[in-house]
Amino acid sequence: MSGRGRLALCAYAATMMAACSMLPLVDPVTWILQASFLLAVVCGVGALGRRVPLPRLLTAAAQILVMLFLLTVVFAREQAVAGFLPGPQSVRHLADLLTAGADDVSRYAIPAPATPGIRLMLVGGVLLVGIAVDALAVSFRSAAPAGLPLLALYSVAAGLSDGSADWLWFLLAACGYLLLLLAEGRDRLSQWGRVFAGAAGPRSGLPSGIDAAGRGALAPVRTGRRIGALALGIALVVPAALPALDSGLLAGTGNGNGKGSGGGTISAVNPLVSLQNNLNQPENREVMSYRTNSASPQDFYLRILALDQFNGSEWRASTRRLKDVPKRLPDPAGLSPDVAVTEVRTNISASGSYQQTYLPLPYPATEVRVGGRWRYEPEGRTLVGDDGETTGGARYEVGSLVVQPTAAQLAGAGAVPQALLREYTRVPDSLPKVVEETADEVTKGASNAYERAVKLQNYFSTDGGFTYDTSVNSGTGGAAIARFLKDKRGFCVHFSFTMAAMARTLGIPARVAVGFTPGTAQSDGSMSVGLRDAHAWPELYFEGIGWTRFEPTPTRGSVPAYTLPDAPSGDTADPARPEAGASAPVAVTPSASDSCPAQARRLGECGSTVAPGAVAPTDTGTPAGTVLGAVVVAVLLLLLPVLPMLWRIRVRARRLGASAGRTPADATARTLAAWQEITDSAWDHGIEPDESRTPRKTAARLVRLGRLDTEVAAAVHQVAGAVEQVLYAPQPRPVSGLAEDVRTVRAGLRASVGRFAGFRAIVAPRSAVRVVWAVSERRAALAGRWRLPRRPAWSRRPSRQQG
Repeated sequence: MSGRGRLALCAYAATMMAACSMLPLVDPVTWILQASFLLAVVCGVGALGRRVPLPRLLTAAAQILVMLFLLTVVFAREQAVAGFLPGPQSVRHLADLLTAGADDVSRYAIPAPATPGIRLMLVGGVLLVGIAVDALAVSFRSAAPAGLPLLALYSVAAGLSDGSADWLWFLLAACGYLLLLLAEGRDRLSQWGRVFAGAAGPRSGLPSGIDAAGRGALAPVRTGRRIGALALGIALVVPAALPALDSGLLAGTGNGNGKGSGGGTISAVNPLVSLQNNLNQPENREVMSYRTNSASPQDFYLRILALDQFNGSEWRASTRRLKDVPKRLPDPAGLSPDVAVTEVRTNISASGSYQQTYLPLPYPATEVRVGGRWRYEPEGRTLVGDDGETTGGARYEVGSLVVQPTAAQLAGAGAVPQALLREYTRVPDSLPKVVEETADEVTKGASNAYERAVKLQNYFSTDGGFTYDTSVNSGTGGAAIARFLKDKRGFCVHFSFTMAAMARTLGIPARVAVGFTPGTAQSDGSMSVGLRDAHAWPELYFEGIGWTRFEPTPTRGSVPAYTLPDAPSGDTADPARPEAGASAPVAVTPSASDSCPAQARRLGECGSTVAPGAVAPTDTGTPAGTVLGAVVVAVLLLLLPVLPMLWRIRVRARRLGASAGRTPADATARTLAAWQEITDSAWDHGIEPDESRTPRKTAARLVRLGRLDTEVAAAVHQVAGAVEQVLYAPQPRPVSGLAEDVRTVRAGLRASVGRFAGFRAIVAPRSAVRVVWAVSERRAALAGRWRLPRRPAWSRRPSRQQG
């Protein structure tokens, strides 16, 4: 196998060894086999491209193109053109899978189930890192920078894992990187020939640089091993010794909620991360539409989930056991038969661009008819997508109860069960005292939990002087609550979290619900829910009524009727409450209602009592062209800053690997290419070229301005003399070792400048301007032929830089 073939094999192995650090994140781990096979195909394409040979950037582009084909075949075959060609639908499907995968990552505890979205993220990420490592280490012959994508792959795994065996995976990834460096070192040594490294050995009588078989010893390789082992030891020991690094790459997160069991449990992080962003969107993009026969559409909140744990820094949902969705959901906890309820029917249609793993439902839902893979979480009465299922494009029908308690029923609520009271009144010791003190002061004079809850709601919504402001930082911890009570500015997150925390200090069970307000009525009688309708509100528990909504946020949503001074009695003409324990499904046609929403009455939509059909959303999702354009722009933005460096690496490799022919023309080409590389390297390090001088005077100038030592100066003059030979001598003498002389000069130039100048010489080489000059000269030639406008002065080559 050739040196480059060994290097490619080591690049593949290093990538897969680093990818193993992600094995603890997902169960089952069969995705690694799929990634291994696909990466082998992609690396094989790179090997074929180098054998042709194709330009290096073109080889990397071919690998990316093949990766896109492979991902399309594996993950979007049904949407692809002819089953394998990427098209708009397949690109949109891949984008949807990535979005679903991101949601799954935030939703599941480790190990997460291998949903299609998560598998696409894992396999696609490994392929991208593999292409980067292959391009840097093999195509551009620079293995050291290839450690950066490998480190990125490990960093993702370390950041998401529970920290149980991070050092083992780091050790495996580091060994893969060292293997890659050793392979590159061996490849370079094989190009230099034998290495003689010291005095004669005491036993064999051979020089210590030569083994008994006459081969060059691997003394430099041994040194590389020692340096690599030392660096690996430092990387493992230092983070453990320094407390400041205990949350770095080698430390676990330590905040996991426990492990799931193949999708049997759900561990949801705070879903309000994007709520503030949704509220501040310039366009209120529709996420869903619905029709309902509810008589109170202003109270028709669509609930996603409830946050019931408060640890002092955030509110989050508990880890709960999921069940299969029953034909009819159990009766709501704590609801007494004495409380009036009305059952309503609702048809909901979600937008294709709204992909949420929780199904928005009115609370409390009694029956849900929806296609796809959904699981039921009984405590929060929520439906959760299983195996990557989301709400994108979903259409479903929901039966739910409109609970209508009276003020007297709430005020006379019975004692809360002790288990529920302990769980939902728990507050952390770190909660600032001002929270409890303010709650006591606001509710002074209240005789029961209901009156305290109403006083808290009124304090935030009307009496306390609070202002609704979505630009405020959306902190959710105890410090943020105390700051909110002081500044009195915030949005629904602050109002709901603070009221729930204050209610708990008063002994009232409380949690925070997340979802949407009722939305906006449309001319066809449907309701449209947009991004700006995203909302959070507190739910307080009263025995005999159950979990009850309150609305402390001013100017948002609607204040429940049972919290108003003239709360209605709650009697209804036809409560239509299902019998306790009923197992038969509710009829699709609801009972007739004597009341009708004002908006629907004006439009003459009250003639029918059946649940209206679902309305197709107006938002069809992000266009495929936009997605593809964004991907192309992102790739260009990532490649643009490194193009000068990549061009310089390619030019240097071409010059130093010039034709090995033995003709005088070949010798001349090699010599001039080596001299050009020296002058360009000097230019990159700050010494501008002046080709009006002879090679000898140019060499002296480089030695003087670069402050080069004797050995480097000798190498410069050696190449300059070879240039004079091929340019002026009648019969030029062949000179060997020019490539090594060039490397010596480049090392001397790097040593003569500061760290910043050396970094700039690599990342932003000045000699890359030759590309602009070449384009300018070609344009000038076309201008003379086609009479184009004169080229700008900045693009023309200075008169003294004609090389």
